[in-house]
Amino acid sequence: MTTNRLLEPIRMGPWNLRNRIVMAPMTRCFADDHTGVVGQDVVDYYRRRAADGVGLILTEGINPSPRAKGTFGIPGLYNEAHVEGWTKVTDAVHREGGTIAAQLWHVGRLSHRELTGGYPPQAPSRLRADGLVHRLRKPYDMPEEMSTTDIQEVIEQFAQAAKYARMAGFDGVEVHAAHGYLIDQFNSEVTNQRVDRYGGGLAQRLTFMKELLTAVVQEIGIDRTIVRFSEIKDDLPGYKWSDPEQTIQTILQAFLEIGINVLHPSTNRYRESLANGMTLHQCVRKHWRGIILGVGNLDPELASAEITEGTIDLAAFGRPILANPDFVQRIRHGQMLEPFDPHRHLNSLI
Repeated sequence: MTTNRLLEPIRMGPWNLRNRIVMAPMTRCFADDHTGVVGQDVVDYYRRRAADGVGLILTEGINPSPRAKGTFGIPGLYNEAHVEGWTKVTDAVHREGGTIAAQLWHVGRLSHRELTGGYPPQAPSRLRADGLVHRLRKPYDMPEEMSTTDIQEVIEQFAQAAKYARMAGFDGVEVHAAHGYLIDQFNSEVTNQRVDRYGGGLAQRLTFMKELLTAVVQEIGIDRTIVRFSEIKDDLPGYKWSDPEQTIQTILQAFLEIGINVLHPSTNRYRESLANGMTLHQCVRKHWRGIILGVGNLDPELASAEITEGTIDLAAFGRPILANPDFVQRIRHGQMLEPFDPHRHLNSLI
């Protein structure tokens, strides 16, 4: 029987990963809603995946500030209580031989003042998103256009969160620059209508992301920083890049200027053609020599084939790992995976 390529170890910067299986970042909403502190249930949830043998765990999105919050129960990483809570998680993961990175996440305009301490959501421009806030079920609030002072404050908050991540024992961070959240809002022509140095053409709109990533890297290290980016946007389901390959090349050039080496291009459908007959990951690979994490409703067989092809280096799984805390062992022994059941697997931390 051929061994699945997912089970092969890989060296990724300072990390000697046991295999190429990544636990994708998934919003779980089990932190204390008022404090943002995670409890023992979250510790046990991540420990189980590490004990199963997952190569790299990417946490659920973690807010670097109170105004970054987009729904109930989101964990934070902006005070010492948060550091204490997450230290229990990283200690548990490391005792099981695992590697874990904190995903830093600011939702920007996709929020409501009831979630952000009474303040309006932050955004590059004063443009309200269409739709309802997750779980709050109220229309997205009108955001406040960020001043240059606000921008510098948010950059500092991300840098401080990266410092706190290091203090809490995380092996690295993933910066969430995808899915129409704050960083992606600056990157997009739809949500960024600024006329200062943070607006303009695509290369200029990437300025905020570049400055933020530079600040994060200074705190935690270039080889411990992953970046997630995407075409897809949570509030704009029909959005498409006008020139996908050129857009990707411009974004990748920004990452190269900083020195980023590990990317997590995000899509809901891995096989979907994006540009010139290529998928998102194929297009990124055409122009990128660094590490690529694959994601997008992958199955283990397709992921193994794509690793062999050289398109991706690791593969991230979300719902299959929620439904199967023993995901790695099932792959190793050729066992069937339990199907994902949202009623069972989203309502508790199994």
